[in-house]
Amino acid sequence: MAMESQFAPAGRATEPEIHNLFELLSGVPLLNDILGSVPDALLFLNEHRQIVFANRATFCFLGIEPTSEVLGNRPGEALGCVHATETAGGCGTTEFCQTCGAVQAILAAQKGNSDVQECRIAIKDSFDAVDLKVSTAPFEYDGEPFTICAIQDISHEKRRRTLERTFFHDVLNTAGGLQGYADLLQESEPEEVPEVATKVSEISQHLIEEIESQRSLMAAEADELSVNPRELRTKEVLEELAVAYRRHEVAADKNIVVAADSENLDIRSDHALLLRVLGNMVKNALEASSAGETVTLGSTREADEVEFWVHNSAHMPRDVQLQVFKRSFSTKGSGRGIGTYSIRLFVTRYLYGSVDFESSEDLGTTFRVRLPSLM
Repeated sequence: MAMESQFAPAGRATEPEIHNLFELLSGVPLLNDILGSVPDALLFLNEHRQIVFANRATFCFLGIEPTSEVLGNRPGEALGCVHATETAGGCGTTEFCQTCGAVQAILAAQKGNSDVQECRIAIKDSFDAVDLKVSTAPFEYDGEPFTICAIQDISHEKRRRTLERTFFHDVLNTAGGLQGYADLLQESEPEEVPEVATKVSEISQHLIEEIESQRSLMAAEADELSVNPRELRTKEVLEELAVAYRRHEVAADKNIVVAADSENLDIRSDHALLLRVLGNMVKNALEASSAGETVTLGSTREADEVEFWVHNSAHMPRDVQLQVFKRSFSTKGSGRGIGTYSIRLFVTRYLYGSVDFESSEDLGTTFRVRLPSLM
């Protein structure tokens, strides 16, 4: 019975067929010597996108000793992609795989075209984010079709680019606004000074938040972020957020309310980190909202967990939903923002919780963070 797939074909070769292709390639004169000098992970895939041969650099890339256990896996399965085991069909067959550059490049090579794509992978269990460049080319030997797949880890390069495009861009914009109001302060009449000075203070605080946010993210990715839990009350946290973001520039002509039925529950968590996570959710919701619309915050108990949620009336397109939480993806455009990625990183690795969302045209978009009552 054929397995279902939402993208690439799910069928696989048998173990004997995999072994025969491995023996075929192993017998190619000088192939091992040539591939041994290639620094990048290099995979040979069969017509079912399964690994049938790999160079030594592949095992270094995977952090494992050379083993035949990799044979028969698809690239996402070998790499530990979080979506690779979601369906019986495996790597390439989920709805999420429709946006995967690696699968797209492999399919292109199977049609006879070389291709280069970028791929974002969240690693199962750890949820580490990896950015890859995947280059593919068709190859035939002894009448057997193969796809050669070269994989490079470009995470560091992508992170540097993200820093340049988001951090420096946003900080310079904020600093430019601060300078503008500082100049205005010098030219203001005495009765205008308090209002302009207030604006200068608000923009200065925003600038500090931008810098602190990036510093926290860099520390979190390096496993150097310290967590200082203390007793908190959920509704009080939400009220604090609402007050802070009503003054934020992204809230202009929009409303922020705390749901009246929100429960004021006891929770033990890191106050600053929790505010950063929820604040990111609120800011994203405000940016997605139009003038006159309302962003609603709430909290409730779910079994042994506490749930915070943020709702706005906008709907995210399906292709956006499939890429939320990936490090290099942003609803603001290429290289413009890492908010949802940082939310998941902070929540899963440091607050020991989980994060998800739902979005539809009828109900709008709701992001939820679930945390243990005690940590």
